[in-house]
Amino acid sequence: MEGKEEDVRVGANKFPERQPIGTSAQSDKDYKEPPPAPLFEPGELASWSFWRAGIAEFIATFLFLYITVLTVMGVKRAPNMCASVGIQGIAWAFGGMIFALVYCTAGISGGHINPAVTFGLFLARKLSLTRAVYYIVMQCLGAICGAGVVKGFQPKQYQLLGGGANTVAPGYTKGSGLGAEIIGTFVLVYTVFSATDAKRNARDSHVPILAPLPIGFAVFLVHLATIPITGTGINPARSLGAAIIFNKDNAWDDHWVFWVGPFIGAALAALYHVVVIRATPFKSRS
Repeated sequence: MEGKEEDVRVGANKFPERQPIGTSAQSDKDYKEPPPAPLFEPGELASWSFWRAGIAEFIATFLFLYITVLTVMGVKRAPNMCASVGIQGIAWAFGGMIFALVYCTAGISGGHINPAVTFGLFLARKLSLTRAVYYIVMQCLGAICGAGVVKGFQPKQYQLLGGGANTVAPGYTKGSGLGAEIIGTFVLVYTVFSATDAKRNARDSHVPILAPLPIGFAVFLVHLATIPITGTGINPARSLGAAIIFNKDNAWDDHWVFWVGPFIGAALAALYHVVVIRATPFKSRS
């Protein structure tokens, strides 16, 4: 009997139990998905960290508009592109500021600085509706103040040079502008999801990643591609702040494009991340 039992044990070694691999093989020590954020969380309103996060979003968006719109004004004042930083310089200003500001505020508010990013993260249940609305309001107020300070420095030139307001460029249809904003925002929000994915970082911990860098670089690349089409919005607060302070009809004619496009792009990025990227199939070792 002992010989037969030993044969059974040897046979078991030849055909080991099927072991799960991939995400299904994670142990208790590995990353576990946090529960989705509640739709409403009244307790947040009593927390100083909640209000502090909104203030951080306000200041970050204020600084973002101040530096970027001032850069746009400098380029438009130059007699030609060669006498200024040009489109590449504008793109670097936007991407560089996002890199710096996300780095500064990520630990406080998450470093959204963009209603489209906030909307995408809300759809993915990364934050509550209460926080999302609060962030968007503070981002828009910060953008208005940032553009207002730029106008205060040079009121006449600000109005003459377009105030950094987003418009669909001549030769392009509103549909083309909308498509550019959708795809550009998709690139940005998809990058945000990928760069801040804690599950990916836990799985690939040997790969160091500095989240603000790819996010800022995505903003830079999108600006290079779409400045000639729409001036590049991909941030409704940025478009709203410049439009309110500039306040000319041409800034408002196409303004809906810079809200609808980014929100659609953000929703598509959130859907892609949740349904496709994070839906890793479970496999078993044969």
